[in-house]
Amino acid sequence: MRVVRLGSVPRHTVEAHHSAGFTVGALGLTADAHLVVVSLRPGGIIGRHPAAGRQLLVVIDGDAQVSGADGSTADLGPGEAAIWEPGEQHETRSRDGLTAFVVEGDIEIGASRVAFDAP
Repeated sequence: MRVVRLGSVPRHTVEAHHSAGFTVGALGLTADAHLVVVSLRPGGIIGRHPAAGRQLLVVIDGDAQVSGADGSTADLGPGEAAIWEPGEQHETRSRDGLTAFVVEGDIEIGASRVAFDAP
């Protein structure tokens, strides 16, 4: 087992799409999907852009105001998530700051059954 402290994941600043106060660090990459941890400082924004693949944003800490293709917004807190479809224009903002996981790529979200090997 390894323990990963999200604060120690190497990150880089992203300013594309008029983003501000946004950092991203890779946790896992495959040919089909990637998992990253993202942070927004208070008042930060991940600017409006198209999803490269199906995208899931899971709020771990803080708050998020998300919008999709139609521009309507939803407020999210810890334990809540937003899903965008491939190509869907979307944006994420945070009033007080945000730590979230993003999974993007060829993923099935909301699968009705997940199998685990028995011990």
